[in-house]
Amino acid sequence: MNNFSKLGFILATLGSSIGLGHIWKFPYMAGQNGGGAFVLFYLFLAISIGVSMLIAEMLIGNKAKTNPVDSFVKLEPNHKSTWKFIGIMAIGGPLVMTFYAVVLGWVLYYLFVGSFNLPTNLQEAQTSFETLATGSLPIQIAGFLGCMLLTGYIVAKGAKEGIEKLNLILMPLLFIIFIGLLIYAITLDSFKEAWTFMFSFQPEKITGDVVLSALGQVFFALSLGLGTILIYGAYANDGENLLSSSLWVVISGIFISVVAGLMIFTFIFQFDGQASGGPGLLFISLPLAFSQMGVFGNIISFLFMLCVAFAGITSTVSIVEPAIAYLRDRFEWSQAKSTWVCCGAITIVGLFVILSITKDYGALFTFFGINLFDWMDLITSKFLMPLGGFLTLIFASYVVGKQRLKSFTQGFLSPALFEIWYIIIAYLAPAIIAIIALAPLFV
Repeated sequence: MNNFSKLGFILATLGSSIGLGHIWKFPYMAGQNGGGAFVLFYLFLAISIGVSMLIAEMLIGNKAKTNPVDSFVKLEPNHKSTWKFIGIMAIGGPLVMTFYAVVLGWVLYYLFVGSFNLPTNLQEAQTSFETLATGSLPIQIAGFLGCMLLTGYIVAKGAKEGIEKLNLILMPLLFIIFIGLLIYAITLDSFKEAWTFMFSFQPEKITGDVVLSALGQVFFALSLGLGTILIYGAYANDGENLLSSSLWVVISGIFISVVAGLMIFTFIFQFDGQASGGPGLLFISLPLAFSQMGVFGNIISFLFMLCVAFAGITSTVSIVEPAIAYLRDRFEWSQAKSTWVCCGAITIVGLFVILSITKDYGALFTFFGINLFDWMDLITSKFLMPLGGFLTLIFASYVVGKQRLKSFTQGFLSPALFEIWYIIIAYLAPAIIAIIALAPLFV
């Protein structure tokens, strides 16, 4: 097994966690749900619960040194094969990829086409996005296939030559471009308004719904419950300081989210003044704001979408790797063969996912009032990821056991820190995941 270098492991894990949701979801949630109070609350949850869960999943992978399915069997004291079913989390990545690659295809379109043909008014911006998302089937398929081919090409090269090299290049570039755009944003008059929008301290806005949303964002933003962190832990060197690695990942991810938010809302308030949530922020509000900058707006749009594409592609390579590792080990296939078989299956399903959101074919792929695109999102985010994360914590806490975990963490957790960490993963984090999963039934 080709192991990551220390820096490569941190950047690969960071690349996995920094995705499209970081760039459009976190900033808008902060602005609408308490500003600075939300940011501090999220930071507390991410450093306590998020870091603890990262360490648990990394640790299982690092000690087992195999794919997500076999890791649980290997670490179970009696090697009972029953525990391999926790590895079902590995199928979550390919399912996520069926719709994530569609959205990344939109990003690629806005990067190479939309940045040079910016809308001049809100109606044009909305129409352009709606046409792409629900009507332009050839363009959607081309973007999706481009994403799948790029992902397959990188992952087929393996952990060291493919995933690590990608992140060693793209993650520093993402930080450099984002900081450059932030410096430009600081020079604009609306930067103060953006700062106020994101950081005005409003604890009264922290409601029960906001708490649940923040907890869910911590969980999903860190790629937990998909086997991604586990397999990256397997590729890390023995003796890796998993505490410092986890802190780097969490704090760097929050930094990118905050920078993205300040930059996005500065541009929107300066040139447009309308901020929508979700994909509309990225594909409607921002292009319209960029268009008000003249020719310079095309450059800013290209650089920004390039960052979003970087964040997206570093996530896609991590999303599929757990399933590929299983195929490689189970059938003794090469990394390349495992990659292309997995990506081929994702592509077939993904084409139906694309059809499900089009005007002409959507009804054929809509079940119980929900189209296939939303079903994939629902199954993974509301079921597989929470279940995978919950079972991983239970396995680490009660099957691997406290004493073995203590011996595993002696190199990077003091006795006092270990006790705190164990309380979190054995009691607090499982309870929180259960709350996140069950809350929609009662809200």
